[in-house]
Amino acid sequence: MDSYPLDEHDLCTVCRKSQANFDCAYSYGSYDGPLQQLIQLFKYSKVESLAGPLSRLLLQSLPFGENFDVIMPLPMHWRKRWERGFNQAELLAEPVARRYGLKLSHHLRRTRYTQAQAGLNEKQRQENLKGSFVVKRPAELSGKRVLLIDDVFTTGATLRAAAGALKASGAARVTALTLARVDNRAFAPGRRRQGADMSFASTSAGAK
Repeated sequence: MDSYPLDEHDLCTVCRKSQANFDCAYSYGSYDGPLQQLIQLFKYSKVESLAGPLSRLLLQSLPFGENFDVIMPLPMHWRKRWERGFNQAELLAEPVARRYGLKLSHHLRRTRYTQAQAGLNEKQRQENLKGSFVVKRPAELSGKRVLLIDDVFTTGATLRAAAGALKASGAARVTALTLARVDNRAFAPGRRRQGADMSFASTSAGAK
């Protein structure tokens, strides 16, 4: 479950305390029901043909008029990519980049093979990710608006670490975009299940 449930304004604890390195985060829906099943088929059963339809959901999640200079998938370490056979974030990001008329950026790299984040608490997640991202050719990102894409937003620790590296390299703005967000409210009594109300956005005002 999510360690940082959203409040009535769609802000999580990290955003309310201005501890997010990204400026804004959008998700298509809750990590539950049909959306969760589709993501698992795509990611673990390697149904790569789902990349196109799922990317269209990503595009629906962005507010009209949002513009970016750089479209970037969250990178995987080469060893983990070799084990899985593909980077799901990269497959999701390619159609998004085409929609914006941009080439996919690979400026962000994973430098360490980290253990899976699942099952780790927030302190362990931060320690696990320490120094795991590096930016290649940072001058090319200076002053740019970056859209950082991944499949699932759990606690946001990985996205915050990646966004922190991008900001330290001069990126003016980093927006996180994911298909799904783990959210305690999705399991609250009386809340409609996945498929009935799938769209929400989490925005961080005053983020680092």
